[in-house]
Amino acid sequence: MAECECLSGCNFYQDKMPIDSAIGQMYKKKYCLDDSTECARHIVFKKFGKGTVPSNLYPSQMERAEKILAGKEPHA
Repeated sequence: MAECECLSGCNFYQDKMPIDSAIGQMYKKKYCLDDSTECARHIVFKKFGKGTVPSNLYPSQMERAEKILAGKEPHA
């Protein structure tokens, strides 16, 4: 798969997770380089657009992303 279009500007890596850390590299490989369709952040981005992803939403928080998409939790 292609690199996620959001990677260079993703505030998760700018604010929450150093991309050069071991965990950061694991997240990057799984969610940004392999399959961004499994990234909770990317799913919210695709539905609501740029600047709408909560900064504290982790890529693995699919259950929370589903709540955001359903309107049960606000997006940024």
